[in-house]
Amino acid sequence: MFSHIFVGTNHFERALAFYTPLMQALGIEPRFCDGQRPWAGWQSSPDPRPLFVIGKPFDGKAHQPGNGQMTAFLAKDRATVDRAHAVALAHGGACEGPPGLRPGYHPDYYGAYFRDPDGNKLCVACHRPQG
Repeated sequence: MFSHIFVGTNHFERALAFYTPLMQALGIEPRFCDGQRPWAGWQSSPDPRPLFVIGKPFDGKAHQPGNGQMTAFLAKDRATVDRAHAVALAHGGACEGPPGLRPGYHPDYYGAYFRDPDGNKLCVACHRPQG
């Protein structure tokens, strides 16, 4: 469905320091990193797409996080949701909702919400039953 998702940043090195350990916690492999451009991308597995990309906006204007926009990453299990949320907060993220069940979505929805250091809203969610 998606080719890539691009999330803007005003401070590339800070964003890279946030997203690198977050992607590691999620088991998402890096694809490229170019500090001169600046941008970095991680790829899905086993397919190479969609890509998740961070970088400065192409038009050269300042990045501004949008209201109502969110990128949600799929976690293989609830422990990964917990770990990713903790890693995000340890690397400059802000909590928007701690890990837990959200039965209003469906009985097995387990998610956590946070913002990156640029204010972009993110989620990590697992849709599988416990165990």
